[in-house]
Order: sequence, then structure tokens, then C-alpha cells
Amino acid sequence: MSVAATNSPSPTGELAERTAAAVGAWIPGATVDGVEPLTGGTSSLTYVAALSGVPAGYERVVLKVAPPGLPPVRNRDVLRQARLMAALAGQPGVRVPKVLFRDAGAPPTVQPFVAMELVPGACVEPVLVPRGTLPPGQVRSRALDAARMLADLHRVDPRRTALAAEPAVTLHAEIDRWTRAFGTVPDELRTGHETVAERLHATVPAALTPVFTHGDYRLGNTLCEAGAVTSIIDWEIWSLGDPRVDMTWLTFFTDEARHPAAPSDEPTGMPSGAELVDAYERARGEPLRDLRWFEALTRYKESAATALLIKRGRKAGQVTDMYRRMLPALPELLHGALELLG
Repeated sequence: MSVAATNSPSPTGELAERTAAAVGAWIPGATVDGVEPLTGGTSSLTYVAALSGVPAGYERVVLKVAPPGLPPVRNRDVLRQARLMAALAGQPGVRVPKVLFRDAGAPPTVQPFVAMELVPGACVEPVLVPRGTLPPGQVRSRALDAARMLADLHRVDPRRTALAAEPAVTLHAEIDRWTRAFGTVPDELRTGHETVAERLHATVPAALTPVFTHGDYRLGNTLCEAGAVTSIIDWEIWSLGDPRVDMTWLTFFTDEARHPAAPSDEPTGMPSGAELVDAYERARGEPLRDLRWFEALTRYKESAATALLIKRGRKAGQVTDMYRRMLPALPELLHGALELLG
């Protein structure tokens, strides 16, 4: 098997060698022509590998690698993400990248990676980019398609998949997850969060049957072409949990929600939250109740997640304009959560 830059000491050279071994086991005789970085998230590293001797359509594949020097657990566990995508492959209405091959590595020295098909489409979060980036009609169509696909995702019965033994995350545990995140940031980034956490715990609604939840479901974590979603991506924090956690996270990225990181108040074309909920309920065939509580949880979660990003940005000396806009919004998010909780 030929491998580009096999003598290179760089991370891509080492990754090319490992990819060559893994792709040869997947398709005997297949070779790696090169590996190059692809812009991705912070919880894993993403590359594109050029392959030869593979079936048509797989000449370029995505490699998702756990970050170096850290145990590949929680949001860094790329193999766990691959197991979920494999379980969702072929499920009616749900589109995810096809998992092709993987390498378990020897962490933390040699990190695991997963190879997936390169799905066509653009990844854009309408409310977080300059207005005019996408036509409003296209934004609306994508968002409604995403709501319907979310319903299809939540219709998948985990008990009928290889992940039937996955433990479910309770609503109390979901609150505690973000409370722990607040505990890791400076005091000025978490003022008042304890009151919100106590109120959330005191008013938890009856839980629904656990489903596969994405955890960060929004258009910015999908690939889209024209007005349709081609794939759901970035499964770092998936879990079995309450479907309403995903629904109110999606509606938080509408124009009317006035996301504090939005660069403008001008409309994007996003449907209203009510329209997204209606599209979801029609597709799933059942109503969602107690959404105000989940909207409060969403604001608590957004505040905690943003506080973490600001902390990391400060440490790296890379605080962006978006996070500068978000800083004064942290107490407003917590206050808004309390108002929703009454």
C-alpha cells in the first residue's frame, strides 16, 4: 500500500500511515494518497483523507480523531460517536454520515480515529453569521426540515439497536452536568447560577421515554444543500434522554429567541419556535408539553457552555467578538431562565 509522507514526523504523516492500515483492512488493496486538516470542532480533530482503490463516492473520506494527550472519554470519545452513527444508519428519515472504518489506537499516546463518508453540504448557523449569508427562504426550508428530522431521530427505539444498554440521562442529571461546568469557571462568569439550578431541580416535569438525543441540535450542526438537511453531524454529547432537551435547543436559535451571540437583530428567515415545534409534533405524531421548563434549562445550559468557552478563550488568548457579546448576556440568560420558571 502506498502512503503519502510516510516518513513525516507530522501528525498528518502518522495519521496517514494508520489510515493506510485501516483502509486496507476495509477494502483490500486500497491506498491513501494524502491526509489534510479540515476545519472542525474543539473536542476532536477533523481531517480529509484522499483514497484510491475504493468504491466510487469514497475517494475522499472524513477522519475524526480524538485530541492528543487526553483520555478519549465523554465528548472526546470518537468511537462512541461512531457507534451511535452506526446505530442510526438506515433509520427512516434520519441522515448521518456512514461510518466506514476505525482505529482504536493506544490512547492517550496514539488516539483513536473514525473514518466517515464525506457528505455534501454546507454547515451554517443562520443566526450566528452575517445577514444575507443565506437566502431567507432557504433558511426557513432547512429549519423546518431539521425539525422533522429531529422527530425522526426521536422515533428511533434505542431498545431495538446495539445501544439498548446505554444508560439514560435524567433531567436532574442534565441540570447537574451544567452546574458542574459552572463550578470550573471564574466567579464573574457564574454569578447567580445556584439559584437557577435549585429552581430547575424543584420544578422538574415528568420525564418522557428516553430517546437518542443529539445534545446540540441546531442547523449549525447539520450539513445542508439548498433547502434540505443532508446529514446531522457533531455527535460529541449525544445521550439517551428527554427529547424536549433537543427541541428547545433548536428553538433557541430562532430570530425571536434573540440569541445573545447573534451579530444582528435583522431577520434570517428562521421559522418561529412555535412553527418548529408544530413541524416536529406533526412529524412525530405526539405533542410536547412543559416546554417552558426546557426553555429555562436551555438558557441555563447556554450560559454554562458560553462561560466555559470564554474561560478557554481567555486561557488561549483568543476571546472572539462573539464571546465579547456573550459576556454581558450571561446574567441575562440566568435571569431569563428564572422568569420562565415563574
